[in-house]
Amino acid sequence: MNTILYIVIPCYNEEQVLPITAKMFLEELMLLIEKGKIAKESKILFVNDGSKDCTWEIIKQLSKENKKFRGISQSRNRGHQNAVLAGMMEAKEEAADIVISIDCDGQDDITAMEQMVDGYHKGFEVVYGVRSNRDSDTFFKRFTAQAFYKLLDKMGVEIVYNHADYRLISARVLKEFANFKEVNLFLRGMIPLVGFKSTCVYYERHERIAGKSHYPMVKMLALALEGITSLSIRPLRLIMGLGTIGAIISFIGVVWALLKGLSGHTIAGWTSMVCIVCFIGSIQLICIGIIGEYIGKIYMEVKQRPRYIISERTCEKEGA
Repeated sequence: MNTILYIVIPCYNEEQVLPITAKMFLEELMLLIEKGKIAKESKILFVNDGSKDCTWEIIKQLSKENKKFRGISQSRNRGHQNAVLAGMMEAKEEAADIVISIDCDGQDDITAMEQMVDGYHKGFEVVYGVRSNRDSDTFFKRFTAQAFYKLLDKMGVEIVYNHADYRLISARVLKEFANFKEVNLFLRGMIPLVGFKSTCVYYERHERIAGKSHYPMVKMLALALEGITSLSIRPLRLIMGLGTIGAIISFIGVVWALLKGLSGHTIAGWTSMVCIVCFIGSIQLICIGIIGEYIGKIYMEVKQRPRYIISERTCEKEGA
């Protein structure tokens, strides 16, 4: 096979786990080459996302030791999604036929890459890595994750259930995806928008091999908010619906108050008045906050700032 594969691996402060998983990625790459499923020109591309530890030094050392390893470093930390995007676009520029993105912590089943490549050879342009179960998660994490996917679905976001950022994408899809210029990135919701024939590969996710997770609950909630507000306007429509319901209730309340006043049965309504004012005030603040989130995204989009800046490479681009 002459199919050139680039494995794109975003890295942020991964000095503990990277020396371990790098060998695992290399073994899988060489196995696929030996089986004739990918070309010998295939590479492993690490994307250093402004790490503060020795991650970039490790990547440079790996590149010196084996030409299968490549590395690019962003000028500063720009977040996981931007790092994945930077790696995919770099692979596209280096004429990769297919790209597989995967985290470097070893939790995603590396051996599932072979099934992904097989899926590509069967004619699928996108192959999503999907968790077969969440038995290894705590009850709280499993519950919040399921709620996250269901909420996105209710908000009209097209997303593959239990899929994160472990996927294969063909060069054809990458070429079209490059036309998506959003600054606010939520890749797992954006890739399905490109279209093309796709399928799923199911695998079991394991515990992190070493180091600490860089996605605590706060970041997960931020990612969920990013996904909803970047790909759906349904919250704004919900606000309009909520306002309409509030207006109807208010109108009924006005009619009731007038009837009570005309009949002479007036009531000293201090408590009820305070409750109503507090309720309406809180609803207004929530609505303003949601609208503000969208305005903030518009503000960032119109600036058209670069989504990533590569400050250093372990070697020059192929063919340069």
